[in-house]
Amino acid sequence: MPKKVKPAGDGKEEGPVPCKQVKVEAAGGPSPLNLDSPSGLFESLISPIKTETFFKEFWEQKPLLIQRDDPVLATYYRSLFRLSDLKSLCSRGMYYGRDVNVCRCVNGKKKILNKDGKVHFLQLRKDFDQKRATIQFHQPQRFKDELWRIQEKLECYFGSLVGSNVYITPAGSQGLPPHYDDVEVFILQLEGEKHWRLYHPTVPLAREYSLEAEDRIGRPAHEFTLKPGDLLYFPRGTIHQADTPSGLAHSTHVTISTYQSSSWGDFLLDTISGLVFDTAKADVELRAGIPRQLLLQVETTAVATRKLSGFLRMLADRLEGTKELLSADMKKDFAMNRLPPYYLGDGVELSTPGGQLPGLDSTVRLQFRDHVVLTVGPDQDPSDETREKMVYIYHSLKNRRETHMMGNEETESHGLRFPLSHIDALKQIWNSSAISVKDLKLTTDEEKQSLVTSWPYVLTEVHRRKNSKLLNVPEGDKNHTS
Repeated sequence: MPKKVKPAGDGKEEGPVPCKQVKVEAAGGPSPLNLDSPSGLFESLISPIKTETFFKEFWEQKPLLIQRDDPVLATYYRSLFRLSDLKSLCSRGMYYGRDVNVCRCVNGKKKILNKDGKVHFLQLRKDFDQKRATIQFHQPQRFKDELWRIQEKLECYFGSLVGSNVYITPAGSQGLPPHYDDVEVFILQLEGEKHWRLYHPTVPLAREYSLEAEDRIGRPAHEFTLKPGDLLYFPRGTIHQADTPSGLAHSTHVTISTYQSSSWGDFLLDTISGLVFDTAKADVELRAGIPRQLLLQVETTAVATRKLSGFLRMLADRLEGTKELLSADMKKDFAMNRLPPYYLGDGVELSTPGGQLPGLDSTVRLQFRDHVVLTVGPDQDPSDETREKMVYIYHSLKNRRETHMMGNEETESHGLRFPLSHIDALKQIWNSSAISVKDLKLTTDEEKQSLVTSWPYVLTEVHRRKNSKLLNVPEGDKNHTS
């Protein structure tokens, strides 16, 4: 973060120093976000800051404020969500707690003003106008197509779930007390103005949400006001609070967040079980029983500590230099819970095979590459007592947008499993822009044919060798309508 300004000549320290700030003047023509690709979207989202600069200097390190004087971009931001959108959304059956929270910050504490059951727009507007309450709308990408379009691309870009909440706060009011979050945060100001105060983290890169008492956090490190078209980024753990200035219109902003539970610590927890499973199959020492009554001890014994330390060193040695894919629930969870590809219409074409299935004389490629994950793990078939390792492929093409990031909503995984002997052939498909079915590293033609016809939703036939006629099958990026 920028250092504070040195004390002036009278010995008094000046006020809060604004965080890194970029001023962008209005462009001559339209300046919409670039939705042609995930990387193009993120580049345009943080423009004029370069992506390389952002990840080197700001990501997980310090806030970034981009203030824009661009009417075209401001108009586009307003279109993402407006206060007036709530009327039509309430008519679709929204519920307090699940879809909407009504709250206000009173004496440094969050006061929930939710009613029971279904949200009625007239009551919601009454609480907004008379009680000066903030309306928090959960996961609007479930209903707003443009936010779906943006967040689906960002999930491809980050390789992590991307959620959002909209906050609508009347003039002269504040919805939430000072707090920090366990996610990386991007704020897009949509309507009106919002006054922000950021404080140095007490827990850098925090792993959980927490309130902070105002008398403990000191003076703000950064203070500024966002206007439509402006963007603010800050890392998880950054203490913050925001209010709508008095005498002005209401404020609407959307908080787009990512990287929850996506740390190296999370990844280590996720992969260690698979590593232990593999190592124990090869090393009898790991299969030996623990001392009698070890589980009855109040404290861990010195013998157990030495044993575990030795095993961890053994696991580290085994991990060094290996290129084996490790069992990872994180991959499966990501595929299960993320947004489906953005599309127009009913989306049937995403999950229904069309045209001819590929044959031995075909050349195939992987479509929707950003929506497919591949991992290796123990066989999950309960009838298989040997628990041999299998290759699992999970995809999000059949995921339901309506349940995205809703936590308690039921989700199911969509994918396939293959014998471990298919791993090299699957890697060929993954690493090639297109590959001949006959060139796949499998023993028999039957295996090759079976592999490429078992997942028509994800594989696309490019052409058959017989006449080299190209099939009119859309590529993954083309299905992400731009």
